[in-house]
Amino acid sequence: MSSAPLASYQEQLRLAAEFVMGHNDVLVVSHVQPDGDAAGSTFAVGHMLNSLGKTFTLVNEGTMPEKYRFMSGGLSIHTYESVQQLGQRFQAVIAVDCADFGRLGLVSELIASGTPFLNIDHHATNDSFGTVNLIQADAAATAEILYDLAIEMNARWTPELATCLYSGLLTDTGGFRYSNTSTKVMETAGRLLQLGAKGPELAERLLERVTLAQIQLLRRALSTLALAADNRVAWMTVTLKDVEECGANPEDLDGLVNYPRNIEGVEVGLLFKQSPKGGVKVGFRSSGTVDVAEIAQSLGGGGHRRAAGASVQLEMDEAVQLVVGRVVANL
Repeated sequence: MSSAPLASYQEQLRLAAEFVMGHNDVLVVSHVQPDGDAAGSTFAVGHMLNSLGKTFTLVNEGTMPEKYRFMSGGLSIHTYESVQQLGQRFQAVIAVDCADFGRLGLVSELIASGTPFLNIDHHATNDSFGTVNLIQADAAATAEILYDLAIEMNARWTPELATCLYSGLLTDTGGFRYSNTSTKVMETAGRLLQLGAKGPELAERLLERVTLAQIQLLRRALSTLALAADNRVAWMTVTLKDVEECGANPEDLDGLVNYPRNIEGVEVGLLFKQSPKGGVKVGFRSSGTVDVAEIAQSLGGGGHRRAAGASVQLEMDEAVQLVVGRVVANL
């Protein structure tokens, strides 16, 4: 995918609006294993395209986590496999919450070379892989950028659209607790409540409710808790065996990385997860004193200063040794 230098944010919004208005038969995709912001942003774009009478296909590499499917509002979302079997090609692509092209996973194989590509994201490590890029690293969530785009496009507001965008803001700010909770975020959230988002219900559904598998997995992960560097770095590990024996899904690992980070005095918390594809996925959380996006990027990953991720093709013990060593070196 080609890239172009970024214009001012207002100019990016204008160009993105022109892209959305000017294309039909659009593929909409977020990153693999979508979180609340990726899911909310995917469905939000779908609702916006639907209100414009556009044809579009929402897709993710795997199955959309059940906890986010309520945001569909009747829209269908497909897996890579189901779309790939149809042999369909698309006139345009909109990617949301993807820091780089590789984060699309296998869905990238559905995109023909030269297809017009709108890249909407809030990661500082985004490499501007779109033909049109709408990137605001200061935004708390991609949902915040999509709210601005909806304003730019004079979009038709519905409770479904408001719910998607509020959910993205809610989850990527940790329930409006993280340092990315700006005045603009709160003003946007307030407006989305006015437009039909049900804040208390969404907080209960997305932040409070847990599955039995999550609790069982947490119990196992806490038994692996380890610390280093005078207790300034803490980490846990989760194996494929743990996930299988707890009857857990990948989404049941959401939030586990916060437990080592939340220990008093810990500056960086880590979660090491064995990947079904081999190697180990690493989740990073920082108090802000360490830029974990920089460390993750050095390992081929990316993210934000306080929250990032990467994958390493190593055995678990080797992965822990490598990553913890790099974190300690950056304290």
